Amino acid sequence: MLENYRKVETTLAGRPFSVETGKMAQLTNGHCLVRYGDTAVMANVTASRTPREGVDFFPLSVDFEEKLYSVGKIPGGYNKREGKPTEAAILTSRMIDRPIRPLFPADLRNDVSVVTTVLSNDHDNDPGICALIGASIALSISDVPWGGPIAGVWLGLDQDGNYLINPTVEERENSQMHVTVAGTKEKIVMIEAGANEVPEDVMLNGLIHAHGVIKELCDFIESIKAEIGKPKMSYEAHDIDHEIYDKIKKTEYDNICYALDTDDKNIRDARIGEITDRITESLGEEYENLSEQLDEIMYKMQKEIVRDWLYKGRRVDGRGLNEIRPLAAEVDLLPRVHGSGMFTRGQTQVLTIATLAPLSEAQRLDGLGLDETKRYMHQYNFPSYSVGETRPSRGPGRREIGHGALAEKSLVPVLPSELDFPYAIRCVSEVLSSNGSTSQGSVCGSTLALMAAGVPIKAPVAGISCGLITTDEGFTTMVDIQGLEDFYGEMDFKVAGTKKGITSIQVDIKNDGLTYEVIKEALTKTRDARYYIIDEILLKAIPEVRPELSEYAPKVMSMKIDVDKIREVIGTGGKVIQGIVAETGAKIDIEEDGTIHIFAETQSAGNAARKAIEKIVEEPELGRIYKGVVKTITAFGAFVEILPGKDGLCHISRLDNKRVEKVEDVCKEGDTMIVKVIDIDPKNGKISLSRKDAMLEIEDCSNNQ
Repeated sequence: MLENYRKVETTLAGRPFSVETGKMAQLTNGHCLVRYGDTAVMANVTASRTPREGVDFFPLSVDFEEKLYSVGKIPGGYNKREGKPTEAAILTSRMIDRPIRPLFPADLRNDVSVVTTVLSNDHDNDPGICALIGASIALSISDVPWGGPIAGVWLGLDQDGNYLINPTVEERENSQMHVTVAGTKEKIVMIEAGANEVPEDVMLNGLIHAHGVIKELCDFIESIKAEIGKPKMSYEAHDIDHEIYDKIKKTEYDNICYALDTDDKNIRDARIGEITDRITESLGEEYENLSEQLDEIMYKMQKEIVRDWLYKGRRVDGRGLNEIRPLAAEVDLLPRVHGSGMFTRGQTQVLTIATLAPLSEAQRLDGLGLDETKRYMHQYNFPSYSVGETRPSRGPGRREIGHGALAEKSLVPVLPSELDFPYAIRCVSEVLSSNGSTSQGSVCGSTLALMAAGVPIKAPVAGISCGLITTDEGFTTMVDIQGLEDFYGEMDFKVAGTKKGITSIQVDIKNDGLTYEVIKEALTKTRDARYYIIDEILLKAIPEVRPELSEYAPKVMSMKIDVDKIREVIGTGGKVIQGIVAETGAKIDIEEDGTIHIFAETQSAGNAARKAIEKIVEEPELGRIYKGVVKTITAFGAFVEILPGKDGLCHISRLDNKRVEKVEDVCKEGDTMIVKVIDIDPKNGKISLSRKDAMLEIEDCSNNQ
């Protein structure tokens, strides 16, 4: 038995929860293995002993590693090993990063790495929550300076209005919201929510309920820390040169105030640039370290000014605290796409394009989750020109993936079901200009694009953000924060939803947490702003969903066949269905339950494909006349195919009204023949046909007319 090994147990949501330390990863600053049911996640924390040179930020990295062996899978591809993290892993890393980052000392510049690794996953007990709690425990017992502990839970809501803590897979299926909440014993430090139009009061009460469980978990972590926690290491505190700061403040403070006093980011940046050039010229020779200090000094001075203004109710662009920047919305900017919409809020502008495709185009998912495909895809692009900068594009980073996922989460609750609208849907949000809250601009732009594309969403969705400034005297919140207010403020509280309720929340903070009062006020302010955007902007740009799809969108029709008939439609080696596709040009998706979706460029092509399938699955009907094809000639009659793959025998005595000596006297193979079904054997399904009866019935009909 290892001397330092410890195992501590408790229960969480009625299930066993344990923490083990002292057995693995002995060279880390802090380590633990968290077990929750059959889910096991390892958390490791390491830190450099010296600060990183030349940085004016805290270099923290947080990684959530998905190991496919944890769910009994072997990775695909040629390498057969895990590669770059999945989008789900990146989103979980961000979920861990957001609540722990603000609790590190502001003057720490040592590299800190937090790595959480999923070793086993039973699906009922979410590994993301285990990783969040594990990271908090590893940091708490390590010698790394940190102001935790924190803890987190997954909050759900059942159909009867009861709150669920860490719901199981079965409970999640019917849950009305999926909320990750993290907090200290005193405050809530992170909210990540997706919800089915949940009212604000229900959400707030749920957060308070979840925080009660979080407080108990924090007590549990503190008991572990009290027993085995290491003394926190000393570090070289990073600070600015106060002599330079005081000199710049004395000469340039009023000029910086003037530079910030505009709602135009370009003008503000130009004014600040002139000030920094002037400072460099006047003080560069006197202070050798000026170039290393100037950016951070300017940041601190601007932050001081903006925070003071905001707390006094003054905003840099002259708006009131509850006033939204000028808004604009339009649709149909691009002629050949399936749907497009552009949303503008001040200098933030987002263009979203919607594309519809067959369900077979849905995204395949390769990760630890149970979902194998994703029908709705939302992607977010943030090019450098959107903030007036020059840098090459290197593909989406963690921020782009996170913002795309947030917009996706916001819109999923209002999308029609696959049964009602059997399409894969992709929305791409292109940020054209950024000055705060582009993710929520993406939500609004996507609502416009989906409505313009004819996607029958349940209701329009809008998004807005709320900021925060706190002092010893109290707090001030402001709606629709622009970039400067986000940069220097303490909170970016993003809420999206319909007029019925919330569909998503994401909260980023730069302080030690939020009180219930702050959260309540933020929910109220964002609700009122959301209503205004929906009524006065979105619905005036496009009052309702387009009744028809774009002429360039694929046409779709659905039908249901007996499961036993699927093999007949596909045919040996796919011959039958491939033949229909080749003949009609349609694309056909067949699901296991017998649902068939037909996609075609034109309605006539779709109708032709549907008719071909209907013929294949159609059962011969007693007494009905068919136009068939003679397949085989025998001495006693002709075998006639009346439906694809279904033929019957027309006996020689039933070939004509008069006596027939030889079958060949009436027909040959390949001839078209009108026949009537006169019998279907209930035991073996053999079909008896009659050309004579068909001719008589047709003649009678002609005479009656």
